[in-house]
Amino acid sequence: MPAIDVIEELFFAAPPAAVAGHFADPAEWPRQWPGLRLTTAADRGAEGVRWQVGGALRGSMEVWLEPVLDGTVLHYFLRADPARPRSGRWVTAEQRRRRLAAREVAFAVKARVEAGREPGSPPARTS
Repeated sequence: MPAIDVIEELFFAAPPAAVAGHFADPAEWPRQWPGLRLTTAADRGAEGVRWQVGGALRGSMEVWLEPVLDGTVLHYFLRADPARPRSGRWVTAEQRRRRLAAREVAFAVKARVEAGREPGSPPARTS
C-alpha cells in the first residue's frame, strides 16, 4: 500500500467535457500539482486522465470524470510513495497537504465551469 493515498470527490453542475478541459493542458500541471512531474499514462478525453507521477513522489494519479444526473462527479486519486525515505510525520503532513491541494484545484475548476450559473438552475451545456 502506498504511503500517500488521497481520494477526493466533487460534483460539478457541468458536463464531463467542460470539466476535462481544465486537466488536459500539460502546461497547467506544475501549477495544479506542484512538486510532481506528470507523464500521461492514459488520456481518456471527457472521462479524465491518468498520470505516472515522478518528482517529490513516485506513483500514479488520476482524475476520473463520471457523468452523474445532470453533471459530473470528479474522482481524484493520488497513490504514491516519497521519492526518498521520509519520516512518518512527513508522510502524514504530505498526505494532508496533497489532499488540501486537490480540493483547492477541484474547487477552482468548479468555480470556473459553474461561473454565472444560478443555484438550482440546470448546468450550461458546454463541451
